[in-house]
Amino acid sequence: MTTTPPAAAPVPAPIYVTQPFLPDLAEFQPYLEQIWSNKILTNGGPFHQQLEKALCEHLGVEHIALFTNGTLALVTALQALRITGEVITTPYSFVATAHSLLWNGIKPVFVDIDPQTLNLDPRRIEAAITPQTTAILPVHCYGHPCDVDAIQKMADNYNLKVIYDAAHAFGVQTTPGTSVLRFGDLSVLSFHATKVFNTFEGGAIVCPDAKTKQRIDHLKNFGFVDEVTVVAPGINGKMSELNASFGLLQLKHIDAAMARRATIAARYRAALAEVPGIRCVGDAGEAVANHSYFPILIEPDFPLSRDALYQRLREHNIFPRRYFYPLISDFPMYRGLPSAAPGNLPVASEIARKVLCLPIYPALSDADQDRVVAQIRACAGM
Repeated sequence: MTTTPPAAAPVPAPIYVTQPFLPDLAEFQPYLEQIWSNKILTNGGPFHQQLEKALCEHLGVEHIALFTNGTLALVTALQALRITGEVITTPYSFVATAHSLLWNGIKPVFVDIDPQTLNLDPRRIEAAITPQTTAILPVHCYGHPCDVDAIQKMADNYNLKVIYDAAHAFGVQTTPGTSVLRFGDLSVLSFHATKVFNTFEGGAIVCPDAKTKQRIDHLKNFGFVDEVTVVAPGINGKMSELNASFGLLQLKHIDAAMARRATIAARYRAALAEVPGIRCVGDAGEAVANHSYFPILIEPDFPLSRDALYQRLREHNIFPRRYFYPLISDFPMYRGLPSAAPGNLPVASEIARKVLCLPIYPALSDADQDRVVAQIRACAGM
């Protein structure tokens, strides 16, 4: 007599660190039909113009220049302000932050981060300033605002420009009604598929005045003023009508998407509050948060190392990310810089060894979130 072996347990569906929010496809159809009808695909078409206006209204800023992605926006922001020499920045970010400097022939100078907010530590900036320093490039890490007042005071004292990498900070307000994007000389947004607000690919520069926006608009369109006049060695950084139209649709859903992110973040905090060795990174006192990421720090009293927990979750089809590890300063094109020495960056180096970003996105179900929490608690013996 033969027996049938028991069926293997079904493999649970993968849970990734993020997932783009996509409205119902039928909602996008009218936008596509209009593009097909007017046959305007790029070059500042009607959807491009509408999205710039709509974003200004939604974010509470005066001027926005749309770009094909956030990295080109960073590169262009530095060009727009004619930044040269050395720029003080953080090692704890996505590599595009520092890459934008190298692409402009600028030397990054890395400064350590604050152990609570994980943003550039203003107390460390002054010691890094040299006669070649022309600007500060901080990052609102995970959407948590930098200490904008302290950074601006330092910039004013030394006549430095401030460009904020605000890739994570869509919709964030420092105080009720005050967008974090209003600080510094320029703020740069990313609308990549992984961001809170996405246009598939995209980005933008928030400008303080119409004259600066005009220069940026010239730079992102080859330097053209009209069909026979070129005033700057510009690039092609224009956002297409397809991306802009999708952005307009996304704006209709952004409040609900951010509210769902807030709910997920609150559930994580409640579920992980009593897990020994797990520290949930707090906010930076912002009035409105966007919960773009949910980072935790794996402390020494957790039974597993950060990398062991990372691997255990992956074995259960859960895919967190170690944002940001390695540090930018650890990559080959930067690690030879004096400011990149690990001894110069003790806090950033420690955080990079501990951090793990858990899955968070509007479509993450309570059941899937509970799967993530259950595995972490199991590793803690709970």
